Amino acid sequence: MLAAVLALPQGLAFAALAGVPPAWGINTAIVCGLVAALAGSSRQVLTGPTNALSLALAASLAPLAAAGSPEYLRLVLVVTLLTGLVQLALALLRLGSLANFIAPSVLLGFLSGAAVLIALQGAKGLLGWSFSMPLARAWEVGAPAVQGASVAVGALTVALALLLRRLWPRGPTLLLALAGATVASLAIPGREALSRVGTLPAPWPLPAWPEPDLEEIGRLLPIALALTVVGLGQSAAIAKALARRSGDPLDLNRECLGQGLANTAGSLFSCFVACGSLNRSLPYVEAGGRTRRGGVLAALLLLALAALAAGWIALLPMAAIAGVLLLVAAALVDRTAWSDLWRLDRREAAVAAGTALAMLVLPLEQAVLAGVAASLLLYLHRTAHPAMRTMGFAAPPPATGQPAAARPFVVLEPGAPECPQLKLLRMEGSVWFGAEAHVAEQLRALRSGPDAPRHLLVMAKSMNFIDAAGAALWEHERHERAALGGGLYFHRPRPEVLEAWRRSGFAARLGEGHVFADKRSAIAAIVPALDPEVCARCRARVFEECTGRPAAPGAPFG
Repeated sequence: MLAAVLALPQGLAFAALAGVPPAWGINTAIVCGLVAALAGSSRQVLTGPTNALSLALAASLAPLAAAGSPEYLRLVLVVTLLTGLVQLALALLRLGSLANFIAPSVLLGFLSGAAVLIALQGAKGLLGWSFSMPLARAWEVGAPAVQGASVAVGALTVALALLLRRLWPRGPTLLLALAGATVASLAIPGREALSRVGTLPAPWPLPAWPEPDLEEIGRLLPIALALTVVGLGQSAAIAKALARRSGDPLDLNRECLGQGLANTAGSLFSCFVACGSLNRSLPYVEAGGRTRRGGVLAALLLLALAALAAGWIALLPMAAIAGVLLLVAAALVDRTAWSDLWRLDRREAAVAAGTALAMLVLPLEQAVLAGVAASLLLYLHRTAHPAMRTMGFAAPPPATGQPAAARPFVVLEPGAPECPQLKLLRMEGSVWFGAEAHVAEQLRALRSGPDAPRHLLVMAKSMNFIDAAGAALWEHERHERAALGGGLYFHRPRPEVLEAWRRSGFAARLGEGHVFADKRSAIAAIVPALDPEVCARCRARVFEECTGRPAAPGAPFG
């Protein structure tokens, strides 16, 4: 029951945000919520209209038709159908897991940018302020046409919602605030000028046909792709969070299938694009919801509630819905998430900030895809620069005659004593064609100069895979080390890497004595192959095996 009560005011508010009739918001919550509950994977995610997706739809279609016009409504149905078909295609191709590649920083930036635009949309409803999206066309902002009654009703809605939220945190505060504002709007001066929702055409969803025009599909498909990215990203994030909380398994392909069927069916019943809604899913879970039957029941109860409350819905002032949009905008800005992201990774924070800015100055579909592209480029940049750390022991070896002591193997600080002939290097990342230039440069630097160590032992257990470029790089390094009179050795390469080396013949050319299962045996096998003359002059003596090597007068163990 709580999910249905929450869906009613949100459906009305998000329909206004999307530029469609109020009944379409209720239809979307009923039809899409019902289909997704039956076909999706998650048992806790409730599907319906959402704030950011509604805004993205309106902003994307604004240049093509006037909001609320017959042509605009036709385009809404076509885009909803295309979005559903794209989601179905992803599910049938088993590509639903692509939602995992939508970075949380992109969604954070998208929602923060959407918060600004939703707040402006709410101000438009209260002040009569017209503006264009994107906001880069700022010269098209119109002068406010303030109506005192609208401002009063909107402010009363916000005040009631905030007060009720404090007094009854888990109650249907938005619904009660809208009811209070509606009652007040019937008595305030200037009430005749207030715009109201009006009579719903029917308390249940009516069939509709999208009437797609084949010539315009190419123009609308990028919009559908952007809405797919946003919708699947939100739905997957919510589903994963709730699955971790409940311990239930989650199939992202099936969740993608459920969302695709929901939007495809919704386009046939006067609905607009829907996805998983955190505002309804989380209260549903907290109220004890655990099965798909809850989503089905919520959709049917909303249908009954819309039929019973049709008379009240008709009297609802649009200014009260504008007040709800202001509350939604404020809730979208997650200051804690921004603070955490800034402390954790400022490059990710820059991606989020760039996505938020793009939301304000670019068409919405371009902003979303630009944010996704930026996050993927950042990931590629990171993987193209794997860390290569010098390793060694945290303490010197025990002197002759002293008992053996624990010597942790650690990353060495610059200037720490090292063997002049054997470099110990930990490889932290895969060696693929994008990383080949960076790794090659680092390896070249390690063997440059007359005093560079001729032997290299690579700790390779964190090198997850290599491609053809990576295989060629290690072949070149083997050749260069051999030319210096040294050798290339590996500690614990992964089975996938070993298999690639066997197929390419590199393992045979490297030799069996150059791959080791543990560091101690590797060092014990390599040290005897070191130049004894260099060992005699060495004062580092970092290995226990150095105790048996000849030493110059004054050197450790000499």
